[in-house]
Amino acid sequence: MSEARSGSANGDAEQLLAAVYKELRQLAASKMANEAAGHTLQPTALVHEAWLRLTRQEDKQFENRAHFFAAAAEAMRRILIEHARRRKALRHGAGQVRVDLNEAKTCATKDEDQLLLVNDVLDRFAALFPVEAEVVKLRYFVGLTHGEIAATLNMSVRTVKNYWAHARAWLYQEITARQN
Repeated sequence: MSEARSGSANGDAEQLLAAVYKELRQLAASKMANEAAGHTLQPTALVHEAWLRLTRQEDKQFENRAHFFAAAAEAMRRILIEHARRRKALRHGAGQVRVDLNEAKTCATKDEDQLLLVNDVLDRFAALFPVEAEVVKLRYFVGLTHGEIAATLNMSVRTVKNYWAHARAWLYQEITARQN
């Protein structure tokens, strides 16, 4: 694993960001691979925007890797949500279908609707279960494995799996209720 996950408790934010940049880029690429074919946000842009948001903070010190990855996950989450909202906004052509002229293939905006719904439900979940919400953010928005999340949040893999199972069930129930 990279040096960012080795567990240095304190450190300069710039050094930490430089150490994990490549890893964040890979995580963003894997997350973006699951997005709709017409998605205009690229993994590099997602990482760069998250990087800028993290470095613009007045207090650039991160307590530990869990704090850093939580901040990075939250930054990526907010960027994806803002991007989805912008694309859905009427002034930006919400409801329009993107047509790839090379392939004459249409792309729906359903993924953005789902992302916004997940964000709303996740905010409610975080108010009730803040630690479990961190597990969801690291898994869903950053793409970390159960083992990586356990190391990042300093808990057992079994606890992470239990939190993930509970969160998925709770989120599924809430999303299903909102869609009906």
